[in-house]
Amino acid sequence: MNKIKVGVIGTGFIGPTHIEAVRRLGFVEVVALAESSLEAAEQKAAELGIPKAYGNYKEMLRDEEIQVVHNCTPNHLHFAINKEIILAGKHVLSEKPLAMSSDESRELLELAKEHGVVNGVNFNYRQFPILKQLETMIKNNELGKINLVHGSYLQDWLLYETDFNWRLAPEAGGKSRAIADIGSHWCDTVQHVTGKQIVEVFADLATVISVRKKAIGNVATFGTQEMADQQYEEVPINTEDYASVLVRFDDGTSGVFTVSQVSAGRKNRLSFEINGSQSSAYWNQEEPEKLWLGHRGRANETLLADPALFSNEAKGSIHHPGGHNEGWPDALKNMMKNFYTFINEGKDPLKDQTNFATFADGHLSMCITDAILESHTNQKWVKVSVGQGVKS
Repeated sequence: MNKIKVGVIGTGFIGPTHIEAVRRLGFVEVVALAESSLEAAEQKAAELGIPKAYGNYKEMLRDEEIQVVHNCTPNHLHFAINKEIILAGKHVLSEKPLAMSSDESRELLELAKEHGVVNGVNFNYRQFPILKQLETMIKNNELGKINLVHGSYLQDWLLYETDFNWRLAPEAGGKSRAIADIGSHWCDTVQHVTGKQIVEVFADLATVISVRKKAIGNVATFGTQEMADQQYEEVPINTEDYASVLVRFDDGTSGVFTVSQVSAGRKNRLSFEINGSQSSAYWNQEEPEKLWLGHRGRANETLLADPALFSNEAKGSIHHPGGHNEGWPDALKNMMKNFYTFINEGKDPLKDQTNFATFADGHLSMCITDAILESHTNQKWVKVSVGQGVKS
Protein backbone atom coordinates (compact mmCIF):
# COMPACT_ATOMS: atom_id res chain seq x y z
CA MET A 1 0.00 0.00 0.00
CA ASN A 2 1.31 3.43 -0.92
CA LYS A 3 1.66 5.64 2.11
CA ILE A 4 0.26 9.18 2.24
CA LYS A 5 3.23 11.57 2.09
CA VAL A 6 3.28 14.47 4.54
CA GLY A 7 5.22 17.68 5.13
CA VAL A 8 5.26 19.60 8.42
CA ILE A 9 5.86 23.34 8.79
CA GLY A 10 7.12 24.35 12.24
CA THR A 11 8.84 22.13 14.81
CA GLY A 12 8.36 23.88 18.14
CA PHE A 13 6.31 22.19 20.88
CA ILE A 14 3.40 21.00 18.72
CA GLY A 15 5.13 19.98 15.46
CA PRO A 16 6.93 16.91 16.84
CA THR A 17 3.72 15.77 18.57
CA HIS A 18 1.96 15.83 15.19
CA ILE A 19 4.80 13.80 13.71
CA GLU A 20 4.71 11.23 16.50
CA ALA A 21 0.93 10.81 16.21
CA VAL A 22 1.06 10.46 12.43
CA ARG A 23 3.78 7.82 12.61
CA ARG A 24 1.58 5.68 14.86
CA LEU A 25 -0.94 5.25 12.03
CA GLY A 26 1.20 3.07 9.78
CA PHE A 27 -0.21 4.27 6.45
CA VAL A 28 1.17 7.82 6.62
CA GLU A 29 4.80 8.91 6.21
CA VAL A 30 6.34 12.26 7.15
CA VAL A 31 8.84 12.89 4.37
CA ALA A 32 9.73 16.56 4.89
CA LEU A 33 9.75 19.44 7.32
CA ALA A 34 10.27 23.16 6.95
CA GLU A 35 11.73 25.61 9.43
CA SER A 36 12.73 29.28 9.49
CA SER A 37 16.22 28.43 8.22
CA LEU A 38 17.82 25.53 6.39
CA GLU A 39 20.22 24.96 9.27
CA ALA A 40 17.37 24.66 11.78
CA ALA A 41 15.40 22.42 9.40
CA GLU A 42 18.32 20.07 8.77
CA GLN A 43 19.08 19.79 12.48
CA LYS A 44 15.46 18.98 13.36
CA ALA A 45 15.08 16.60 10.42
CA ALA A 46 18.15 14.68 11.59
CA GLU A 47 16.79 14.51 15.16
CA LEU A 48 13.41 13.22 13.99
CA GLY A 49 14.61 10.96 11.19
CA ILE A 50 12.91 12.86 8.37
CA PRO A 51 14.59 12.66 4.94
CA LYS A 52 13.90 16.13 3.54
CA ALA A 53 14.54 19.52 5.13
CA TYR A 54 13.51 22.93 3.78
CA GLY A 55 14.59 26.34 5.02
CA ASN A 56 11.58 27.89 3.31
CA TYR A 57 8.10 26.35 3.47
CA LYS A 58 7.29 27.69 -0.02
CA GLU A 59 9.93 25.39 -1.45
CA MET A 60 8.35 22.46 0.38
CA LEU A 61 4.94 23.30 -1.08
CA ARG A 62 6.45 22.80 -4.56
CA ASP A 63 7.47 19.24 -3.64
CA GLU A 64 5.11 17.10 -5.75
CA GLU A 65 5.61 14.04 -3.52
CA ILE A 66 3.89 15.77 -0.60
CA GLN A 67 0.10 15.34 -0.47
CA VAL A 68 -0.70 16.79 2.96
CA VAL A 69 0.84 19.67 4.92
CA HIS A 70 0.59 20.31 8.67
CA ASN A 71 0.77 23.96 9.71
CA CYS A 72 2.38 24.00 13.18
CA THR A 73 3.66 27.57 13.13
CA PRO A 74 2.92 30.46 15.54
CA ASN A 75 -0.58 31.94 15.31
CA HIS A 76 0.19 35.01 13.20
CA LEU A 77 1.50 32.79 10.38
CA HIS A 78 -1.52 30.48 10.18
CA PHE A 79 -3.62 32.47 7.72
CA ALA A 80 -0.96 33.14 5.09
CA ILE A 81 0.52 29.64 5.23
CA ASN A 82 -2.86 27.87 5.24
CA LYS A 83 -3.83 29.92 2.20
CA GLU A 84 -0.67 28.97 0.32
CA ILE A 85 -1.09 25.29 1.20
CA ILE A 86 -4.60 25.32 -0.29
CA LEU A 87 -3.46 27.18 -3.41
CA ALA A 88 -0.71 24.58 -3.82
CA GLY A 89 -3.48 21.96 -4.06
CA LYS A 90 -2.48 20.06 -0.93
CA HIS A 91 -4.68 18.84 1.91
CA VAL A 92 -4.12 20.86 5.07
CA LEU A 93 -4.19 20.25 8.81
CA SER A 94 -3.77 23.47 10.76
CA GLU A 95 -3.10 24.16 14.38
CA LYS A 96 -5.62 26.46 16.00
CA PRO A 97 -6.49 29.24 15.87
CA LEU A 98 -7.20 28.87 12.18
CA ALA A 99 -6.34 32.53 11.59
CA MET A 100 -6.06 35.84 13.46
CA SER A 101 -9.65 36.99 12.83
CA SER A 102 -12.99 35.64 11.67
CA ASP A 103 -12.61 37.57 8.39
CA GLU A 104 -9.44 35.60 7.68
CA SER A 105 -10.92 32.25 8.78
CA ARG A 106 -13.97 32.86 6.59
CA GLU A 107 -11.69 33.42 3.59
CA LEU A 108 -9.79 30.20 4.32
CA LEU A 109 -13.03 28.22 4.67
CA GLU A 110 -14.36 29.45 1.35
CA LEU A 111 -10.98 28.88 -0.35
CA ALA A 112 -10.81 25.30 0.95
CA LYS A 113 -14.30 24.66 -0.42
CA GLU A 114 -13.39 26.20 -3.76
CA HIS A 115 -10.31 23.99 -4.17
CA GLY A 116 -11.88 20.85 -2.69
CA VAL A 117 -8.98 20.05 -0.36
CA VAL A 118 -9.48 18.04 2.83
CA ASN A 119 -9.08 20.49 5.69
CA GLY A 120 -8.70 19.95 9.43
CA VAL A 121 -8.04 21.94 12.59
CA ASN A 122 -6.34 20.27 15.54
CA PHE A 123 -9.12 20.38 18.11
CA ASN A 124 -7.99 17.07 19.56
CA TYR A 125 -9.75 17.13 22.94
CA ARG A 126 -13.03 16.08 21.33
CA GLN A 127 -11.22 12.88 20.30
CA PHE A 128 -10.81 11.37 23.79
CA PRO A 129 -12.51 7.94 23.82
CA ILE A 130 -14.58 8.63 26.92
CA LEU A 131 -15.91 11.84 25.38
CA LYS A 132 -17.09 9.84 22.38
CA GLN A 133 -18.92 7.66 24.89
CA LEU A 134 -20.44 10.75 26.55
CA GLU A 135 -21.45 12.12 23.16
CA THR A 136 -23.43 8.94 22.40
CA MET A 137 -25.00 8.98 25.87
CA ILE A 138 -26.27 12.52 25.27
CA LYS A 139 -27.58 11.57 21.81
CA ASN A 140 -29.40 8.63 23.42
CA ASN A 141 -30.95 11.01 25.99
CA GLU A 142 -29.35 9.20 28.94
CA LEU A 143 -28.81 12.50 30.78
CA GLY A 144 -32.24 13.82 29.88
CA LYS A 145 -32.75 17.40 28.74
CA ILE A 146 -29.52 19.39 29.11
CA ASN A 147 -30.17 22.34 31.41
CA LEU A 148 -26.70 23.70 32.15
CA VAL A 149 -23.11 23.37 30.95
CA HIS A 150 -20.25 24.80 33.03
CA GLY A 151 -16.53 24.32 33.44
CA SER A 152 -13.06 25.74 33.02
CA TYR A 153 -9.67 25.39 31.41
CA LEU A 154 -6.93 26.23 33.91
CA GLN A 155 -3.14 26.33 33.56
CA ASP A 156 -0.28 27.79 35.60
CA TRP A 157 2.54 28.12 33.09
CA LEU A 158 2.26 31.94 33.02
CA LEU A 159 1.83 32.43 36.78
CA TYR A 160 5.07 34.33 37.41
CA GLU A 161 6.02 37.73 36.05
CA THR A 162 9.17 36.12 34.61
CA ASP A 163 7.11 33.65 32.55
CA PHE A 164 7.21 34.75 28.92
CA ASN A 165 6.34 33.28 25.54
CA TRP A 166 5.59 34.53 22.02
CA ARG A 167 1.87 33.95 22.70
CA LEU A 168 1.93 37.00 24.99
CA ALA A 169 2.62 39.37 22.08
CA PRO A 170 -0.55 40.33 20.12
CA GLU A 171 1.41 40.63 16.88
CA ALA A 172 2.39 36.96 17.16
CA GLY A 173 -0.35 35.34 19.25
CA GLY A 174 -3.30 37.52 18.31
CA LYS A 175 -5.50 40.03 20.12
CA SER A 176 -6.82 37.27 22.41
CA ARG A 177 -4.60 34.85 24.33
CA ALA A 178 -6.27 32.73 27.02
CA ILE A 179 -9.57 32.58 25.12
CA ALA A 180 -8.00 31.90 21.71
CA ASP A 181 -5.39 29.51 23.07
CA ILE A 182 -7.34 27.37 25.55
CA GLY A 183 -10.88 28.75 25.63
CA SER A 184 -11.22 27.71 21.99
CA HIS A 185 -10.54 24.09 23.02
CA TRP A 186 -13.16 24.25 25.80
CA CYS A 187 -15.80 25.65 23.47
CA ASP A 188 -15.07 23.17 20.67
CA THR A 189 -15.08 20.17 23.01
CA VAL A 190 -18.32 21.12 24.74
CA GLN A 191 -20.10 22.00 21.51
CA HIS A 192 -19.05 18.74 19.90
CA VAL A 193 -20.00 16.54 22.85
CA THR A 194 -23.38 18.19 23.44
CA GLY A 195 -24.27 18.74 19.79
CA LYS A 196 -25.11 22.37 20.65
CA GLN A 197 -23.61 25.55 19.20
CA ILE A 198 -22.70 28.67 21.16
CA VAL A 199 -24.67 31.58 19.70
CA GLU A 200 -24.30 34.38 22.27
CA VAL A 201 -21.70 35.40 24.88
CA PHE A 202 -21.15 37.82 27.78
CA ALA A 203 -17.49 38.08 28.75
CA ASP A 204 -15.18 39.48 31.41
CA LEU A 205 -11.43 39.43 30.68
CA ALA A 206 -8.49 40.46 32.83
CA THR A 207 -4.74 40.86 32.50
CA VAL A 208 -3.45 39.74 35.89
CA ILE A 209 0.20 40.56 35.22
CA SER A 210 0.28 43.83 33.29
CA VAL A 211 4.08 43.99 32.94
CA ARG A 212 6.21 40.88 32.51
CA LYS A 213 9.94 40.33 32.57
CA LYS A 214 11.10 38.81 29.31
CA ALA A 215 14.31 36.84 29.57
CA ILE A 216 16.99 37.87 27.13
CA GLY A 217 17.17 34.58 25.26
CA ASN A 218 14.58 32.06 24.11
CA VAL A 219 12.38 29.98 26.40
CA ALA A 220 10.23 27.23 24.88
CA THR A 221 6.50 26.91 25.43
CA PHE A 222 5.85 25.32 28.83
CA GLY A 223 9.58 25.57 29.47
CA THR A 224 11.32 27.00 32.54
CA GLN A 225 13.89 29.74 32.86
CA GLU A 226 16.54 29.67 35.56
CA MET A 227 16.51 33.00 37.40
CA ALA A 228 20.11 33.03 38.61
CA ASP A 229 22.19 35.55 36.66
CA GLN A 230 19.32 35.98 34.18
CA GLN A 231 18.78 39.35 32.54
CA TYR A 232 15.29 40.62 31.68
CA GLU A 233 13.53 43.37 29.83
CA GLU A 234 10.12 44.62 30.97
CA VAL A 235 7.27 44.15 28.49
CA PRO A 236 3.73 45.58 28.86
CA ILE A 237 1.04 42.89 28.44
CA ASN A 238 -2.23 43.63 26.65
CA THR A 239 -3.76 40.16 26.29
CA GLU A 240 -5.84 38.36 28.91
CA ASP A 241 -4.48 35.98 31.54
CA TYR A 242 -8.01 35.15 32.69
CA ALA A 243 -11.58 35.22 31.36
CA SER A 244 -15.04 34.16 32.45
CA VAL A 245 -17.77 33.88 29.84
CA LEU A 246 -21.50 33.35 30.08
CA VAL A 247 -22.76 31.49 27.00
CA ARG A 248 -26.08 30.67 25.40
CA PHE A 249 -26.47 27.71 23.06
CA ASP A 250 -28.65 27.51 19.98
CA ASP A 251 -31.39 25.57 21.78
CA GLY A 252 -31.57 28.00 24.69
CA THR A 253 -29.34 26.04 27.08
CA SER A 254 -27.24 28.22 29.39
CA GLY A 255 -23.59 27.82 30.28
CA VAL A 256 -20.48 29.46 31.71
CA PHE A 257 -16.75 28.79 31.59
CA THR A 258 -13.55 30.24 33.02
CA VAL A 259 -10.08 30.12 31.50
CA SER A 260 -6.85 31.02 33.24
CA GLN A 261 -3.14 30.66 32.61
CA VAL A 262 -2.21 31.89 36.09
CA SER A 263 -3.85 29.22 38.32
CA ALA A 264 -1.14 27.62 40.48
CA GLY A 265 -1.16 23.84 40.44
CA ARG A 266 -3.39 23.48 37.40
CA LYS A 267 -1.21 22.16 34.59
CA ASN A 268 -3.68 21.50 31.80
CA ARG A 269 -7.06 21.17 33.47
CA LEU A 270 -9.80 21.34 30.85
CA SER A 271 -12.97 20.27 32.64
CA PHE A 272 -16.71 20.58 32.23
CA GLU A 273 -19.94 19.41 33.83
CA ILE A 274 -23.20 18.82 32.01
CA ASN A 275 -26.35 18.90 34.15
CA GLY A 276 -29.34 17.15 32.62
CA SER A 277 -32.89 16.62 33.83
CA GLN A 278 -32.08 12.99 34.70
CA SER A 279 -28.34 12.83 35.40
CA SER A 280 -25.13 14.86 35.30
CA ALA A 281 -21.73 14.14 33.79
CA TYR A 282 -18.31 15.59 34.66
CA TRP A 283 -14.96 15.14 32.90
CA ASN A 284 -11.47 16.44 33.62
CA GLN A 285 -8.70 16.18 31.00
CA GLU A 286 -6.04 15.57 33.66
CA GLU A 287 -7.85 12.31 34.53
CA PRO A 288 -9.07 11.52 31.01
CA GLU A 289 -10.06 7.90 31.61
CA LYS A 290 -12.76 8.84 34.15
CA LEU A 291 -16.31 10.08 33.59
CA TRP A 292 -18.27 11.01 36.72
CA LEU A 293 -22.01 10.41 36.47
CA GLY A 294 -24.25 12.08 39.04
CA HIS A 295 -27.73 11.00 40.07
CA ARG A 296 -30.32 12.21 42.54
CA GLY A 297 -32.14 9.01 43.48
CA ARG A 298 -29.22 6.59 43.57
CA ALA A 299 -25.49 6.46 44.14
CA ASN A 300 -23.23 8.38 41.83
CA GLU A 301 -20.94 6.47 39.45
CA THR A 302 -17.51 6.72 37.89
CA LEU A 303 -17.25 5.17 34.43
CA LEU A 304 -13.72 4.14 33.47
CA ALA A 305 -12.66 4.05 29.84
CA ASP A 306 -13.11 0.44 28.74
CA PRO A 307 -14.17 -0.78 25.29
CA ALA A 308 -16.21 -3.53 26.97
CA LEU A 309 -18.37 -0.82 28.59
CA PHE A 310 -18.61 1.54 25.64
CA SER A 311 -21.38 1.96 23.11
CA ASN A 312 -20.82 0.58 19.62
CA GLU A 313 -20.35 4.12 18.33
CA ALA A 314 -17.57 4.83 20.85
CA LYS A 315 -15.62 1.56 20.68
CA GLY A 316 -13.69 2.58 17.56
CA SER A 317 -12.06 5.49 19.40
CA ILE A 318 -10.41 3.39 22.13
CA HIS A 319 -7.45 1.16 21.30
CA HIS A 320 -6.49 -0.62 24.55
CA PRO A 321 -8.29 -2.76 27.14
CA GLY A 322 -9.78 -1.18 30.25
CA GLY A 323 -7.16 -0.02 32.76
CA HIS A 324 -4.61 0.73 30.03
CA ASN A 325 -5.23 4.45 30.20
CA GLU A 326 -5.24 6.51 27.03
CA GLY A 327 -4.37 10.18 27.27
CA TRP A 328 -3.54 13.36 25.36
CA PRO A 329 -1.21 11.73 22.77
CA ASP A 330 -3.89 9.12 22.05
CA ALA A 331 -6.58 11.75 21.50
CA LEU A 332 -4.17 13.43 19.07
CA LYS A 333 -3.64 10.08 17.37
CA ASN A 334 -7.43 9.72 16.99
CA MET A 335 -7.54 13.15 15.34
CA MET A 336 -4.86 12.08 12.86
CA LYS A 337 -6.45 8.66 12.32
CA ASN A 338 -9.82 10.16 11.43
CA PHE A 339 -8.30 12.87 9.22
CA TYR A 340 -6.06 10.51 7.27
CA THR A 341 -8.65 7.74 6.99
CA PHE A 342 -10.93 10.31 5.35
CA ILE A 343 -8.19 11.06 2.81
CA ASN A 344 -7.21 7.41 2.35
CA GLU A 345 -10.80 6.44 1.57
CA GLY A 346 -11.04 9.15 -1.07
CA LYS A 347 -13.93 10.94 0.59
CA ASP A 348 -15.17 14.31 -0.63
CA PRO A 349 -14.81 17.18 1.88
CA LEU A 350 -17.73 18.97 0.19
CA LYS A 351 -20.14 16.04 0.49
CA ASP A 352 -19.04 13.53 3.12
CA GLN A 353 -19.42 13.98 6.86
CA THR A 354 -16.19 14.21 8.84
CA ASN A 355 -15.39 12.89 12.31
CA PHE A 356 -12.70 15.51 12.93
CA ALA A 357 -12.71 19.29 13.28
CA THR A 358 -12.62 21.13 9.94
CA PHE A 359 -12.08 24.72 8.82
CA ALA A 360 -15.81 25.25 9.47
CA ASP A 361 -15.16 24.47 13.14
CA GLY A 362 -12.05 26.66 13.08
CA HIS A 363 -14.08 29.53 11.63
CA LEU A 364 -16.79 29.13 14.26
CA SER A 365 -14.09 29.22 16.94
CA MET A 366 -12.76 32.51 15.56
CA CYS A 367 -16.28 33.97 15.47
CA ILE A 368 -16.81 33.02 19.12
CA THR A 369 -13.47 34.61 20.06
CA ASP A 370 -14.35 37.81 18.20
CA ALA A 371 -17.74 37.94 19.94
CA ILE A 372 -16.10 37.44 23.36
CA LEU A 373 -13.67 40.30 22.75
CA GLU A 374 -16.50 42.58 21.59
CA SER A 375 -18.59 41.62 24.60
CA HIS A 376 -15.79 42.45 27.02
CA THR A 377 -15.13 45.79 25.34
CA ASN A 378 -18.80 46.84 25.31
CA GLN A 379 -19.86 44.97 28.49
CA LYS A 380 -22.96 43.43 26.94
CA TRP A 381 -24.30 40.23 25.39
CA VAL A 382 -23.00 39.73 21.82
CA LYS A 383 -24.34 37.30 19.24
CA VAL A 384 -21.90 35.00 17.47
CA SER A 385 -22.06 35.67 13.73
CA VAL A 386 -20.46 33.18 11.34
CA GLY A 387 -21.31 35.35 8.31
CA GLN A 388 -23.75 35.09 5.49
CA GLY A 389 -23.51 31.98 3.36
CA VAL A 390 -21.17 30.26 5.81
CA LYS A 391 -22.52 27.11 7.41
CA SER A 392 -20.68 26.08 10.56
